[in-house]
Amino acid sequence: MNQPAKYVTVWYDSQCPLCAREIALMRRLDRRGAIDFVDACDPNTSCPLDRTAILERFHAQVGDQLFSGAAAFAAMWRAIPVLRPLGVLAGWSPMTPLFEALYKGFLRIRPRLQRALGG
Repeated sequence: MNQPAKYVTVWYDSQCPLCAREIALMRRLDRRGAIDFVDACDPNTSCPLDRTAILERFHAQVGDQLFSGAAAFAAMWRAIPVLRPLGVLAGWSPMTPLFEALYKGFLRIRPRLQRALGG
């Protein structure tokens, strides 16, 4: 059986225990293999932006379009059938500001969560 072409690229921070756990879950849910998960900490990988910028916010690319923050999560979720409804909701323009606000709130507490997980 042929693997489908990967149509979403996701850069993640493999040094962040929280991120590593989340990506492990997304890999399990991505049964179609539609997402190319790229370790942004690996110096041998290429990034569409400066590596520091890629690690500061979540990034995903679909075709030529690069997404950041909540929009990147929405793009990733849309590629996973079980999460697609959440991705569609997060990408709907009236809801996008809410999801981005939630993401920014998460970024503020991320360091504490990383420490709690041993990172």
